[in-house]
Amino acid sequence: MNDGGALSFAVNLLAAGVASGTPLLVVTMGEVIAERSGVLNLGLEGLMLVGAMSGVMATLATGSALLGLLAAFAAAALLASLHALACISLRADQVVSGLSLGFLGMGLASVLGAPLVGAQAQLDRFTVRPVPFFSELPVLGPVLFSHNGLTYAALLAAPLIWWMLQRTRPGLHLRAVGENPEAADGLGVDVTAYRYAAVCLGGGLAGVGGAALSLALTPGYVDGMTAGMGWIALGLTIFARWSPLAAVPGALLFGAIRRLPLDVQGLDVGWLANPSSGYFLNMLPYLLVIGVLVAGNLRWQRRGLGAPASLGQPFVRGAQR
Repeated sequence: MNDGGALSFAVNLLAAGVASGTPLLVVTMGEVIAERSGVLNLGLEGLMLVGAMSGVMATLATGSALLGLLAAFAAAALLASLHALACISLRADQVVSGLSLGFLGMGLASVLGAPLVGAQAQLDRFTVRPVPFFSELPVLGPVLFSHNGLTYAALLAAPLIWWMLQRTRPGLHLRAVGENPEAADGLGVDVTAYRYAAVCLGGGLAGVGGAALSLALTPGYVDGMTAGMGWIALGLTIFARWSPLAAVPGALLFGAIRRLPLDVQGLDVGWLANPSSGYFLNMLPYLLVIGVLVAGNLRWQRRGLGAPASLGQPFVRGAQR
């Protein structure tokens, strides 16, 4: 491969990584919001599938991909409210509840989505809309400014969510609820309301991430189409240290790695020409999740950084921890 071919391959891979990383970024931002409130949600995979299925179903019924996206958010948020009820009001174990939610979502999407398989032809979708002038820039144009509206919205939402968490009163209250709910309650903050809102909003964004798959990236619904992206988003939340801004490069990196097996097909370069190399490349996103979690955990322990102090712990007014 000559220099020109290598540059073209790199640009195409990065552009594909931005597109493939969009669902991961949206889901990760939602999980950051939920975990900042002190509630862990392990059901992201099921919520993404429900969002992907609901988005296609509503789009076919209304003819509008935008309405399908809103339906995906609403369906996933409604399902996430069950997790909120179990963990916040009934004080159930968050790990057990989250896993149950994930299995419930996967089952619902599999059953209700079966009639939707193969309906891609008549499906409205979010198409690529290059940004005038900027899309013509070398390298940056195809990488950042030649995508669909969902990608642009996700990239703009990350700094807005960061600003909301760091600079606004509701954001500061949300972080206080996740760090020390007893102190927040003593200052008059409604811990239960904040946690319910965060879990439902995070679940709704997971549904939007699923709809980004079925309405933009790979239009149409296929059972199990998320292929573990919900679990990768959980790892990305930790990798990003619960920061929406840090989730952006992480999501784009994992998106590029997920796309890598497709882009290297047909390359006659060393061991990549071996058909079996695709199996190894498909493992890379999951191996990378394990690697960054181990390395990050050691680094954060040395610096005293970690998850929100009350993550996974139920709040009982008047109880002493």
